[in-house]
Amino acid sequence: MPRRLLLSLLVFALTAPAALTAQIIPGLTEKPANAVNPLDDPSYSTGKAQLFKLEAEFAKAVLAGGGKAFASFFADDGVSIANKQEAVIGRVAIAGKANWDPTVYQLTWTPQGGQMSAGGDMGYTWGHYEGHSKDSHGNPVLTSGRYFTIWKKLSDGSWKVALDASNEEPADCGCKLP
Repeated sequence: MPRRLLLSLLVFALTAPAALTAQIIPGLTEKPANAVNPLDDPSYSTGKAQLFKLEAEFAKAVLAGGGKAFASFFADDGVSIANKQEAVIGRVAIAGKANWDPTVYQLTWTPQGGQMSAGGDMGYTWGHYEGHSKDSHGNPVLTSGRYFTIWKKLSDGSWKVALDASNEEPADCGCKLP
């Protein structure tokens, strides 16, 4: 294979996934003004990168699949704790409560921090979330807050949410997704 063709294929293979992702989730590849350069972040590690990758996969699935996708990321014994609500225990129970349609309600979030355990089988992330919907008059409704997610690695090597907790922020806090 000619060297130029090989180089062209390599460049395409490395850039195409990012271009496709940008088309699927607009703004995903834009760098926020306050983004941390991983090389300047003393807490950056491959474990943290893995957790952020899990969060990105989780967020992308939920944006497309709504509540059903949200529940699918939980372990069988996972726990969801939402603002001003009782804890929901178990993936089946979470699926019963998280039944929103992504065309009616869009949940987005961005991790801002996290840490992997020394054993590499458990970790946590935290960050900011936003929920977008409309009221009965068709006016936009925004809820926003903070979340904390604990991830655990199962015996089959897959990762699932062990606990996801969130709380809403005051309307006047000026908080936005980065």
